[in-house]
Amino acid sequence: MNEDTVERLVAKWNRELPELPTSAMATIGRLLRAAALIERKLASPLAELGLNGGEFDVLATLRRSGAPYRLTPTTLAQNLMLSSGAMTNRLDRLEARALIRRLPDPDDRRGTLIELTSAGRELVESAVATHAATEELLLGAALSNHEREALDTALRTLLAGLEGERG
Repeated sequence: MNEDTVERLVAKWNRELPELPTSAMATIGRLLRAAALIERKLASPLAELGLNGGEFDVLATLRRSGAPYRLTPTTLAQNLMLSSGAMTNRLDRLEARALIRRLPDPDDRRGTLIELTSAGRELVESAVATHAATEELLLGAALSNHEREALDTALRTLLAGLEGERG
């Protein structure tokens, strides 16, 4: 088995504090390291399209919501786990680029709907295709299909437990 960055760090802890349990430290360290590396590698193709990850997330959330590609700012913020201030900043940047527009909410006189423009839809559909292809390349370069399925199963179980959906 190949030694990785986390293995070297855990070996140092084992040397310094042999009684310290490091199994979970190693697993979580690898998850965090993999997530950081993946995020960095996914950011570059998005940047080439003029998007950062946060902007992509907003556009993708609107697109996958289905026609007419409209959500309230609150729903968007909840889907993306953002504060209202962070959501407003993203929406302002996207609106300035004419990728989204704010509309009055017909069901709430004080409310607003965020709608994906045709330019935003075109951009996000291109970005999603690029994003998915990059994800395939990243996983395909490191894991066999069997390993990917096993990892997906294990991560699904972990997330269900962490999110409280497991009995």
